[in-house]
Amino acid sequence: MAAQTPEHGRVIYLAIELSSSIWLVAAHLPGAAKPKLHRIGAGDTAALLALVTSLRAHVQAGLGAAVEVASCFEAGRDGFWLHRLLMAHGIASHVLEPTSILVNRRARRAKTDRLDAQGLLRVLMAYLAGDRQACSMVRVPTPEEEDAKRLHREREHLVQERVRLENRIEALLATQGIRQRPSLRSWERDLAALRTGDGRELPTHLRAELGRLRRRLVLAIEMIREIEAERAAALAAAPHDDTGRKIEALCRIRGIGETSATLLAREVLYRRFTNRRQLASYVGLAPMPYQSGSMDRDRRISRAGNPRARTAIIQLAWLWLRYQPGSALAGWFRARVGALAGRTRRIAIVAMARKLLIALWRYAQTGLLPEGVELAA
Repeated sequence: MAAQTPEHGRVIYLAIELSSSIWLVAAHLPGAAKPKLHRIGAGDTAALLALVTSLRAHVQAGLGAAVEVASCFEAGRDGFWLHRLLMAHGIASHVLEPTSILVNRRARRAKTDRLDAQGLLRVLMAYLAGDRQACSMVRVPTPEEEDAKRLHREREHLVQERVRLENRIEALLATQGIRQRPSLRSWERDLAALRTGDGRELPTHLRAELGRLRRRLVLAIEMIREIEAERAAALAAAPHDDTGRKIEALCRIRGIGETSATLLAREVLYRRFTNRRQLASYVGLAPMPYQSGSMDRDRRISRAGNPRARTAIIQLAWLWLRYQPGSALAGWFRARVGALAGRTRRIAIVAMARKLLIALWRYAQTGLLPEGVELAA
């Protein structure tokens, strides 16, 4: 659902500075010299819509003609529900990428909600006047696309929780000189047999804490399995969905599992990209050019895109070297790096990850397999 660009003759511009307690709305009316500020309670959509109706009626009475309303707010913790609400009520809505907005580079600058709202208003007006360099607008996903991301994102958080709990258990045991963690299947027996480095039984309160950590760990593992089963069921229930077909296609390649395929498809490949530069820029793998006088080179990658997808494709690049050693990409990496290690190898793997992402994107779009790739048995 894309916002329509309004004509600039009769337009009310609104910038909404969102916070957890107050929404500050900066409004610029046609012919006005300065914007007006309005405070409403956070989440009070009835007051927001009433404000828009009041401003629209006031301006239409003065101009004697219909007016349009263009609004914006920054992408953040409130998600996209407000964008959908505004669009449903005939208000053109734009979601700004916060990091794309130019700010004053002085070491100390004033920071208030009033200044932020007025700044957003200026950016919106410049963008709709044709200055596409003023900021970047977020491509708002559909509710279905947004909900489809929940499974792999929840699994990611649960895996992080599992690792944290495992590390905590090992750390507590290490304080007693124990280097081996008890098995979850025979926990009580293994725990009773443990002795500290100086030959004592485990202290009472430590045993109790370890038991609670074990219960939380078992619960996290059960939830991960539950999510994986739900993910498999969702793919089986909608095999003809475009994104589902891309997941199945990626899983046919040796070395790409369902988790990586789902993450790439749901986070990246469900979108439309015109060229490979847009794709690399979205994931944050595009190099940053630096040109000044006779100096012209590429610096490190931007890291301005989707961090979850960027991490996944770099991890997949390491796996690619292991499971696809005969592919052209793996050959390129070996020829480039050779026996070198350390920083050179890490830089090269990022470059290979960018090439791999582009190759998988083309494969998902056209079915053209990357050169030398082996399919899963």
